[in-house]
Formats: sequence, C-alpha cells, structure tokens
Amino acid sequence: MEAKTKALSIKEFLEQDEKKDLLRLLTAGSVDDGKSTLIGRLLFDSKRLYEDQLLALERDSKRVGHAGENIDYALLLDGLKAEREQGITIDVAYRYFSTNKRKFIIADTPGHEQYTRNMVTGASTSNLAVILVDAEHGVITQTKRHTFLVSLLGIQHVILAVNKMDLVDYRESVFRKICDDYKEFITRLNIPDVHFLPMSALHGDNVVNRSERMPWYKGEAILELLENIHVISDRNFVDMRYPVQYVLRPEHGFRGFSAKVASGIVRENDEVLVLPSRKSSRIEKIVSYDGDRSYAFPPQSVAVTLKDEIDISRGDMLVHKNNLPRIERHFEAMLVWMDEKDMDPNTHFMIKHTTNTTKARIDALRYKIDVNTLHRGDADHFRLNEIGRVVITTSRPLFFDAYAKNHETGSFILIDPVTNNTSAVGMIIDRVSSEDLPTRITEAEQKRIADGKSLVSRKQREEKYQQKGQTFWITGLHGSGKTDLAYMLEKRLFDLGYVTVLLDGHQVRSGLSRELDFSAADRAEHLRRVAEVCRILNEQGIITICTFISPQESIRRQIAEIIGEDQFRLVYMATGLKESRANRPELYRLSEAGKVQHLAGVDIPYEAPPTPDLTLDAGNKNVEKIVELLQDTE
Repeated sequence: MEAKTKALSIKEFLEQDEKKDLLRLLTAGSVDDGKSTLIGRLLFDSKRLYEDQLLALERDSKRVGHAGENIDYALLLDGLKAEREQGITIDVAYRYFSTNKRKFIIADTPGHEQYTRNMVTGASTSNLAVILVDAEHGVITQTKRHTFLVSLLGIQHVILAVNKMDLVDYRESVFRKICDDYKEFITRLNIPDVHFLPMSALHGDNVVNRSERMPWYKGEAILELLENIHVISDRNFVDMRYPVQYVLRPEHGFRGFSAKVASGIVRENDEVLVLPSRKSSRIEKIVSYDGDRSYAFPPQSVAVTLKDEIDISRGDMLVHKNNLPRIERHFEAMLVWMDEKDMDPNTHFMIKHTTNTTKARIDALRYKIDVNTLHRGDADHFRLNEIGRVVITTSRPLFFDAYAKNHETGSFILIDPVTNNTSAVGMIIDRVSSEDLPTRITEAEQKRIADGKSLVSRKQREEKYQQKGQTFWITGLHGSGKTDLAYMLEKRLFDLGYVTVLLDGHQVRSGLSRELDFSAADRAEHLRRVAEVCRILNEQGIITICTFISPQESIRRQIAEIIGEDQFRLVYMATGLKESRANRPELYRLSEAGKVQHLAGVDIPYEAPPTPDLTLDAGNKNVEKIVELLQDTE
C-alpha cells in the first residue's frame, strides 16, 4: 500500500512539474561582471546541484578558480578550457533548473564584442534578459550594446542587476545613480518592462533571498522576480500562422500536415486559407502525440487534417481567411552578420523563413549600426558581428509579419549557397513596395549606360570569378593537333574551376561567319569577328580558348591589338607539314586535287609565329604548360 502511495505521489509530482510554466532567459554583461557567477550562485543557493557537482565545484575552485578563498560559482557554467583559463565566457552555455513555481532555461552569453553573434544566438529564444552591471563601473559601453541587442531581438523584459554591491559598501546612492543612467539610455529603445535590482552574486545578496545588507531595497530577490514575472502574454495568440513542415501519410486514409504552431490558436472546424494557393477548407482533426485535441497553440507541434483534399506541401502556410500575413517578395530587415567571411552584396543567398526556403538577394544596405554608440553609418558590406538595415528581394513570395508583431514569422536566416554556412540572421521590419525599391544607379552610372558601358567593372567581374579574362589563341596547320589541344584545355580549366568559352573555326563559320569564304579578305574579316567576341568576353572576366589556323603573322598581330596585348596569349602547335598531312590525309588529298582551295601550307603559305608565348606539337599536347602560363599571368 505504501509503495502504491509513493508511486502515485511521484506520478502526481511529474504531472505537476510538466504543467509548470517555462521561462527562457539570458544573462549578458561586460567581461567579469559576474554572469556565470550569478547563475552558479542561483543553482547553488536554490539547492539545485547534485552532490557530485558540489564536490567537483569545490575541487575546481581550488585548482582553477578566480574567486580567492571563495567558491568560484562561474565554473558551473564555463565549461571550455579557454574559459576556465581566462576566467571569461566565450560560447553560449545553457543550464536547466526548476523551482516549485517555474522551470527555467538559462543562456549564459559572452560579454565581449567579438562574440556578438554568440549572444544573438542565445537571445533569439529568450523571454527575458538579465543584464549585469559592475557597481564600481556603472553603465558602460557594453551595457548599452547588450541592451540594444536585447531590444533588437524583441525581448520585452529586462532585469538590470547591479552586481558587486559589496565592493561599494552596499551604498544606495551608487545603485540609484546607475539606475538613472540606464533609464536615460533606454528611452531610445523599445523595452516595455524593466526591473532594477542591487546584488552581490559572490556573497548571495538578493540572489535567492533578500539581503539584510541592503535594507533600503524593498523589491524581490532575483529568483523571486524570475518566478513571478509574467511572460505568457508575450506570445502572439491572435494571428494564426501554421507553416507546414511535413505531409504525413502513415496509413491509408490519413493525410495530415504537421507543423509547430508559430502563432495564434488552431481550433477544430476553423475555416483556414492555404497560402500561396488561397484554397480554403476547414480543420477536421488536430492530432498530437497525446491524442486528438480540440485546439493547439504556440509552441505546440501537432498535425492537422482538412475536410477537403487540397494540394499542400512543405513551405505552405495555413492562416485564417480574414487575418493574412504579408505576401511579398520585397521587405526591409535588420541583419546581424554571422559569417566570418565578409558580405558580398552581389551574392545570391538562400533564405530560410519558417519552413520555406528560396533564393534571395540584398538590394540595398540602408545603414550600419555601431552597436557601441548606436550611431548609423554608410556601408557597402557587413563584417562578422556587424548589424544594419537592408532591403531584401526573394525569388518567391514569403508569408511574413513584422518581427515586432510576430517573432516566428518575422525572423529568417541567410545561408551561403556555396559553403552552406549561416551568413546572417534577420528580423523583418516591413514590406517594401516595388515602386519604393532602391535604385543603385547614380548619375555617373546613368552616363555609363548612355555611353553603352557596363555598370559592372572588369575588376569586379574578375574578383567574382577569381580569374582574369584572357584569350589563348592556338595556331597551327590543319592536322597539327590544335583542336584536340583546345578541347583538352577547356576540360582541364573547367575541372580547376575556371569560367571558359571555346571558339573553333567550324563552330564560328557555321554561324557568325557563315556568309564568308576562305579568300584572304574573307578570312581576315572572319578572324576580326572572332577577335571582337574574345575582347567582349575577356572584359566580362571570361577566359576564351580559340583554335584557328590564322596563317599570316600580320593578321595575328591585328587580332592581338583588338583583344589587347595584355590579354592575348599565342600558343603555336609546331607540327610539321608531313605529320599534319598524315593526321588529315583526306583534306590534303582534296587540296592537291584542286577540290579545296586556300589550304595553309599547300596553296597559301603558313607563316610560323616568330615569338609565341608557348610552343607545342602533336606529340606534346601538354595542357599543363598552358595552365602554368595562365597562372603565371594572374
């Protein structure tokens, strides 16, 4: 009977624990403000540590601690070797604990500016921020930077914890001065709920219990504040957004659509509209792991079935008919650059928004924000940890709300399509109409357009392709092996990642020069056209490979002048007439019979180039020599 009673009490305890509200919070502050110490003290004083953790903490405090004779509570959070050695937080550390009233997930975020992206990661899912200030130093640049990031990420609840009050003899005047300075600063930001609290994390003052050393403070200890602060209403329960993640067909007769409810409430028999098709139906069932339910709300993950057969796939969104999100390709957003590689505004990124993925480009950089001063400045790209306002255009319309209204449908990430790294995270401000889209065309650029000149410089193209536009002109007799060499070179350069175009005589004469014959005048015009095409392609940063007999040295010099001496590379296939004849016997027999005219080396002379950049022959088709020549000129 007693065992049964214990089992029931354990079951009841687990059920009660499951029903507890969850608060996600982060700690932020300057280096050595005591973030990790605060959380460690919170766990220690609330008796949420196991015996082996306490023993390890006491041992590590003596060995690598930074708190003198006291226990170094920061060691509960700083798990990386570099963190313990330097006494600072580098990466985000998460800790879970619960009290009788609430469950908590704490993100201990780095304080240094170079780890801004780490703090953004920790803050992205938080409901509340605890910003620590050293009582000796007051509100400093890092305090303002962290508060700005908290505001940017839409965290509505902030606790300003003035730590290390023991170092200023617990004076109320110091605390009040810091509070006044902070209030003056946050008037520029949108943080509706701010609490001020004096404390000493090292000595446990106002951490779990009210401190007797500060009788002038009448508020709650930080744990009481965390237990009682109201965050449920922060979620958007008005705008129903259900971004479909998977289509479920576990058995015949069941076709459901699974997703995490992003916002709003999904109810049985609700009339819903499917985006982008705009077909409507009603919710038939809401299925969860625990069985069917009559409604679901964020952040629950469920599956729904509809009363009508509608073609729905991943990335589609179910919404209420009279409450639609923005359906746009153009929008403004705040962007936090997360990639160690600098932004290239000309790159086409992949954008991940709810369950939808499509291509995106950055059309304009409105400004960059100095996170230390909040000053706005001009920018042509972003570097790691930099933040600014941009205009983005996507290939397909997204279904979004402003981030201030709905965090789930107002946030996105940009992905580098080559490395697959997360390049940036973004918060949507609002749509941008096509008429208001920024133009990058200045007066100087308009003049270039009028003059028929490209707005993209040759240097920009070469930087994008990582190569210089050049022409490799391969000359030699019929049968010398020049065409084989050209195609082998094209394949080799393609494998190495170069962008190339190959032009040969048969290809050009069947199109561009099809009205020309093989007379001296027409041959010269034919090669002039090829040279002009090469010049245009080289200006675009593209390497051209040309295989033409071009028998006269004077014509080859004209070709070099058209293309440009710096871009023209002459490769001579020095295969003799006898070997060339053996490689193309039919052609040479037709020439000797008078059926083919103007054949170089037979009825017209072939002038060997006196100073080619490279000389090869049919027995030495060494494309690597040409690759070396290319790389030497880059």
